[in-house]
Amino acid sequence: MNQPYPSALLENAVNEFSKLPGIGRKTALRLVLHLLRQDDQHVGSFAEALLTLKKEVKYCSSCHNISDSEICNICSDTSRNSSVVCVVENIKDVMAIENTVQFKGQYHVLGGIISPIDGIGPSDIEITSLIERVKNKDVKEVIMALSATMEGDTTNFYIYRKLAPLNVKVSIIARGVSVGNEIEYTDEVTLGRSILNRTPFDESYKLS
Repeated sequence: MNQPYPSALLENAVNEFSKLPGIGRKTALRLVLHLLRQDDQHVGSFAEALLTLKKEVKYCSSCHNISDSEICNICSDTSRNSSVVCVVENIKDVMAIENTVQFKGQYHVLGGIISPIDGIGPSDIEITSLIERVKNKDVKEVIMALSATMEGDTTNFYIYRKLAPLNVKVSIIARGVSVGNEIEYTDEVTLGRSILNRTPFDESYKLS
């Protein structure tokens, strides 16, 4: 039974916070009470930041990473190697790999992985735009950096088959990332070494 709230406004705020992933009602109540103790300027800045984010954030037209402009700062950085593209599931994976300071190429954010059980097929994620990017730009290597899960491996293989006719090198990060692990939770040293010690995809497939 939910605990009674002294105010319908408080309960409504708790209900909204508890919709966030990983936030239960107790945590939501603690967050709401914390905001209530802050001055109007602090709460106003918090609310304004969220509204501005929602209204103005963009997705890079090249790699689909979150950006403040049409082209993200990674894709527009001329010091990065645009001929090497690292394919990741989501934006958090970009941040994880960037934290290793080992990768100097560009990214392609799929926005998910193939998962029939969840109703996610190839057309639901950014695979077509990846293929077009390889076709139309001078991409020499595609690094598959998806989580070492069944869904990640399924997506790896699907993309590998799609890229096969395009005469581009396809590699996969070394399995220093344990099978079943997600990229964003892998420590920076292990992830960095996995990027540096990547192997050709076809060889990794033969070994699996």
